Amino acid sequence: MGSGPAAGPRRASTRSVTLRDVAARAGVSSQTVSRVLRIPDEVAPHTRERVEAAIRESGYVPNLAARNLASNRSKIVATVIPALGSELFSETLTGLSAVLSPEGYQLLLGYTDYDDEREEDLIRSLLGRRPDGICLTGTVHRRSTVAMLRTAGVPVVETWDWTDSPVDTLVGFSNERAMHAMVSSLHESGYREPCFVGSLLAGDHRSLRRLAGFRRAVDAFRPGREPRVVDASEYPLTLESGARLLDAARRAHPAADVLVFSTDVLACGALLAAGSAGVRVPEDVAVTGFGDFELSRVVRPGLTTVSLPNARIGREAAALLLQRMRGESPAVPALDLGFEIRRRQST
Repeated sequence: MGSGPAAGPRRASTRSVTLRDVAARAGVSSQTVSRVLRIPDEVAPHTRERVEAAIRESGYVPNLAARNLASNRSKIVATVIPALGSELFSETLTGLSAVLSPEGYQLLLGYTDYDDEREEDLIRSLLGRRPDGICLTGTVHRRSTVAMLRTAGVPVVETWDWTDSPVDTLVGFSNERAMHAMVSSLHESGYREPCFVGSLLAGDHRSLRRLAGFRRAVDAFRPGREPRVVDASEYPLTLESGARLLDAARRAHPAADVLVFSTDVLACGALLAAGSAGVRVPEDVAVTGFGDFELSRVVRPGLTTVSLPNARIGREAAALLLQRMRGESPAVPALDLGFEIRRRQST
C-alpha cells in the first residue's frame, strides 16, 4: 500500500513558545516568569533558577516589542556612521555598546557612505522605528535633516567633529584644529613642503575639515603659496589605495618633503609600499596619518599620526544620551575630548 503525502508540521510545533508555556514547564505562575524577566533580583534564587532553566530549554524569546509598546520605550539607540569596516568607528561603537547594553539598550546601525542625502533618508527611516536616542557621526547635516531631528524631539548626540551649534549634545574634537596642529608640528621639525592626500568628496566633511586645517597652517607658514593637494576621492579606502596614492603624490608633487594623509589607512598603505618602490621614509619623503590605527603602531617605520580617543568618544556619547533619555539636562552637553600628535619614525 503506497504511502500518502507527508504530513505537514503540526500547528503546535510551529507556534511561538509563550510565557504561559514557560510557566507551565517551571511549575510557577506567568506573573513569576514575568518578574524573573523584569526584576530578577526580587525573585527567590531557587525559583529564578527554575524559571531560567525553563526559558533555556523551551527556547522562549520575550516579546520586547509588546513590552516596549506598553512602556512607550523602544530601548533602541539608532546609530549612524559613514562607513562599515572602519577600525575607528568600530571602537566608538564598542564604547557606545559598553555603556548602553547594561542599561538594556541595543544599537540599531545604519551607514551613509558619505552621502548627505542618504543620511537624511536613513535618519527618517530610523526615526520611524521610534528609537529612544540617536547617535550621529559628524556635525554637518542638511538643513532639512536638522529640522527633522529637532521636530522629532528625540535625544541626539553628535560625535567625531566639533561645532558651536550642535543639534542637541556633542562629544568630539576639532578635525580642523587637529590637522593644523599636525602641520605646525611638522613645520617645527623642518618640513617646508607638505602635501595633503585625502578625500575631497562633498559628503566627507571630516576630511574636508582636515584639509581646511592643512590649508590654514600652510597659509600661515608660507603665505601666498597654493597648498599641494592630491584628491583621493576616487580611491577606495584601502591599503592598496595608499600604495597607489604614494606614487600619484610623488609624481604630481616631486618637491614635497612630507605626505600628510587624511587617514591612517592610506598612510599605512603608502608606508607598506614604499620599500618595494625604492622610496626611503622619511629620507626621501616623510609620511603622516590621522587616527592612530593599531597598524600605525606596528608598521615599520612607525607612523606619525593624530591620535584620537575613539572608544572614549563612544562611552561619553552613551553617557550623555542616557542622561537625555532619562529627561535630565547634562551639566556639560558639549564635550571636547581633544587629540594628540604621535611622532614616530615616519617623520
